[in-house]
Formats: sequence, structure tokens, C-alpha cells
Amino acid sequence: MLGSGADVGNPIYTPLVRLARGVRRKRISPVELVDAHIARIEAVNPQLNAFAHFNFDTARKQAKAAEQAICSRSQGKAVGPLHGVPITVKSSIDVAGFPCECGSRLRRGYIAQQDAPLVARLRAAGAIIIGSTNVPEFLMAYETDNLLCGRANNPWDLTRTPGGSSGGEAAAIASGCSAGGVGSDGGGSIRVPAHFSGICGLKPTPGRIPATGHFPVSAGPFATLGVVGPMARSIQDVQLLFEIMAGPDSGDPCAAPAPLRRWKGQDHSAFRVAYLEEDEATPVTSETAAAVRQAAEALHQCGVQVEAWLPDNLQRVWQLWWNLFGRAGQMAFSPIVDGHDADISPLFREFRGFVAAEPRLEVEELLNTLLERDALRAKFLRAMENFGAVLCPVCSVPAFKHGERRWVIEGHELGYLKAMSYCQWFNLLGNPAAVVPVSRSPEGLPIGVQIVGRPWEEELVLGIALKIEEASGGFRCPRLSA
Repeated sequence: MLGSGADVGNPIYTPLVRLARGVRRKRISPVELVDAHIARIEAVNPQLNAFAHFNFDTARKQAKAAEQAICSRSQGKAVGPLHGVPITVKSSIDVAGFPCECGSRLRRGYIAQQDAPLVARLRAAGAIIIGSTNVPEFLMAYETDNLLCGRANNPWDLTRTPGGSSGGEAAAIASGCSAGGVGSDGGGSIRVPAHFSGICGLKPTPGRIPATGHFPVSAGPFATLGVVGPMARSIQDVQLLFEIMAGPDSGDPCAAPAPLRRWKGQDHSAFRVAYLEEDEATPVTSETAAAVRQAAEALHQCGVQVEAWLPDNLQRVWQLWWNLFGRAGQMAFSPIVDGHDADISPLFREFRGFVAAEPRLEVEELLNTLLERDALRAKFLRAMENFGAVLCPVCSVPAFKHGERRWVIEGHELGYLKAMSYCQWFNLLGNPAAVVPVSRSPEGLPIGVQIVGRPWEEELVLGIALKIEEASGGFRCPRLSA
């Protein structure tokens, strides 16, 4: 017999790293672990609607096999670093045998025939994929709702969204339904839900984790916008998932053989971090700005040099991002959705409306957008040679109520898309960025801070995020009852 789950605490809120260690040391049974998460899903998912698909029967079979492997393994025989641990995957990523409908009636019935490379790597590490999570249609919203699965709710306040497009993933992890998982991010879709739901997430450098097997495809002008990355309740958990999934794949046009490294961070006095509390064109709540200052002060107390910095051309960076994500994205979706208005969700119709309000993106403007993106990226990276990382908000506001689209901050009205600018900039520029929870709003909602690094320096980003997490206390359980 394996040991009791009490050896690792309450399994539904125990960090993924500790769960994996507990399984390897026979202190918790994979069967017990999977059953605890299934019970949690059955208890709270009716309120959250975080899942698109469940895999309970197969998960239980895999848990029994994982337990037998632990009990019968020979002396010194290693098992994977996620052996027996239940995780979830966003329903835009191929998991063999799972629907990968991306929240759209127009993909109803699509079943993935094989695992995406990142999923295969997670399985090889011993992970048990317990289900896939809810998304907005075609991932084109910061609120998770669609005509297939319905609306996902935030475990901190059911009247609010857990964000989008990885909103179901964030809600599942924050509520203890999943030990960790995988999201994707083309304009903040990992980072905004992490911020809204009080968890951690990493948007890696394009190509660091292969986006092969994701829909929509990250290719052409979108190759450097859209990435896949880990989400979990702690930075150490995010780091473990990252290390397992990282590595090149020929299906990802941005793939590169970047070796894994660990940031030691011993010489803090020689290290510099910039921080940006607020961009003048994109105001943030006072508590959001205070969270950035709190994170900067935490690093300062560790001996890191911190200084305020406002990068140039941020509004132009935003417009170029929208040219690609919004205007070019609409062109890419048109062959799929044109003529199917009755099957399109209100949120996707809203996205199409945003694009329709602007002139059509012509070939010359698209070419100039790509050229200017590279020029602005080079300028930004030269400026970042002075800093190891940049701290900034994730979003102007904490989790918003379902359907909210405008806010007044310090007398300035701010719209839905522009409120997310702090994430969108770094999709265009291609920087890795992590989010860690730091503080709370007056309503008690989580507020995260974003740590932006130089390309291919995810390990450094996660090392800085860990310092901030240790100072701020990290994840706290949401108020969800059940």
C-alpha cells in the first residue's frame, strides 16, 4: 500500500512539484490523487464550467497503472518527473482522442488523432491528462464563453470572468481541479487569466515550447505572436512544466535548440531590473500600480538594482500587434466563418465587429507591419541590454464582470482591448513573460505582476518571479465554496 495523501497535505491544493515527489516516494497514491481531483471537479465545476471535456475513466486506468509501476519498480529505477500527477490542457491543443473544438460549433466533432508534441512530452514524464478546458470561440476574447460549452466563471467571484482565452485552464487550476496545465497566448491569453485567477503562468519565447498541434496554427505572420506555455499555482510548478515541454520541434517555424539553464542569481548587486507602473495612454488602477511597486521593492530588498523605465513607441507596438492579431487574424478566419453567422458566438461576433470598424488590411500595410515590427523589436531589445528584466502590470484592471467592456480609471475611460496592452506589447516583440500573484484589489480579487525578459531567457524570468512570489506569499485559495 502507498501512503496517505495526508503526507503531502490536501492534494487538491498541494503544489504540483510536491505531489510528484510524494508519488515517487510512495507517500501518496496516483489513484488517490486522481480520485481527489475528480471529486473536486464534480463538486465545483457545475459552478465554474471550466472544462470542455472530461477523461475520468481513462484517467483512473492510467492512475492504476502508475500506481502499479511505483509499487513494482526495481531498486533505483526512475519514473518520470510528473508520474501519476493529474493535469489539464487547453481545448485548443491536440490530445489524442479528445475533442479539440476550440469553442466553436464550426469545429464540432473534431477529435485529435495524435498528441501535440508538448502533450507527448508531458505524458512521457508520467502526467495523467484528466480533461481539457474551456475557451472562447477560436480564442479571440479575454472572456471565456462559447456556444458549445457556455460561460466559464472565476472561482474568486462567479459573476466575473477568469479571463481568456485560457480562462477555463486558469479557473480549473485556481479551484484545485487540476494540479497544473497548459495554455496558449497570442495577446495575453495565459497571462491575463493567470492574473484574473490568482495563479502563475509563463508566455515563453516563440519556439521555446513547440506550438505544433495548436489551433489556430502559429505560422506565417502569426508565428511570433502565438505561443503555448505552462500554468500552475506556483512558479516552481511552472518551471517544472516548462522544463518538460521545452525543446524544438520541426512543426514550429520558430523552433530553436535553446538549452535549458538554471538561474542561480547569487550576484544580486550587479543585476538590474526596470519597472513600469503605468503607461500614460493605458491607465491602471491604483492597486495595480502599487503591486508593481511592491514587486520592485521585494527585489530591491534582495539586493537587486531596480529603476523606473518607460519604453518608447508602446502605442505603435500596440497598433502593429492589432494589425496582425486582429486585422490579419480576421482575414485568416474568414474562409472558416463567412456564411455561418448563426453558428458564431456573441464573443466572436464582437471580435469581428472590432475589426470591421477599421479599413481592410491591405498587402502593403501587412508587409510594412512585419518590417516595422522587426525594427521596433530590435530597438526594444537594445534598450533591454541594460536590464535583466522589466516588471509591469498584466492588465489595467483585475477580473472584470461578465460582459464589461469599459472602465473609468482616474477620470480616463479605457476600452476592453487597450486595457490588455501590457500583455499585447510582448506578443508583438517576442519576449518571454511570467505572471505571479502579488496583491489584492479592494474587492479581494487577485492582482498579478508581469516579469518580462529577453528572448530565450525564460529561466531568468522564472528566477525573478520566484523571488517576488517568496516575498508576496504567492497563491491563495479562492473564495469558491464547495
